[in-house]
Amino acid sequence: MLSDTLKNYKIILASASPRRRHLLGEMGFEFDVVSRKIAEVFPLAYNPEQVALHLAELKAAAFSTTELEPDKLLIAADTVVALENRILGKPISRKNAFDTLEQLSGRSHKVITGVCLRTSTGTHSFASSTKVYFKQLDAEEINYYITNFLPFDKAGAYGIQEWIGHVAIEKIEGSYYNVMGLPTHKLYEELMSFI
Repeated sequence: MLSDTLKNYKIILASASPRRRHLLGEMGFEFDVVSRKIAEVFPLAYNPEQVALHLAELKAAAFSTTELEPDKLLIAADTVVALENRILGKPISRKNAFDTLEQLSGRSHKVITGVCLRTSTGTHSFASSTKVYFKQLDAEEINYYITNFLPFDKAGAYGIQEWIGHVAIEKIEGSYYNVMGLPTHKLYEELMSFI
């Protein structure tokens, strides 16, 4: 059940991700989706958590102060996948997707989501990190996944909620929903303390 305070806000989700839309809806929120194109650039010295936070804040900053009336609450998020502190982006080709999944095979990696909450009176950012352990994947499994699930819009070239999550992920440490793109439990806690 949502608090009366939260119900008083018109929520804007600043993300085109269908997974984030689904998760926010499952949390019981009514919201509008308004995503803006931003240049996803960041200082090279940033670690993966700083990158996720920076990109979420850039998405939030794409909205002018006049757009955020007193009854509006903006939620912006960005997810990065990091293998040994190196960010693996969204694949730009089938070969790139294959190479990314081959790198993740048999190893653990981190999925970090940065979230920026913004109202007319303030901004609050936080990050959530989940460690994901992949089993050893063979070429046939990787090709099957890419062919049937086309993971080209996903950081790290995979979606945990898809086939690969069912058969290849041995365990996770942290939030499952964070790997999908929105750390729902932490988001709810942070919203309650922010507004």
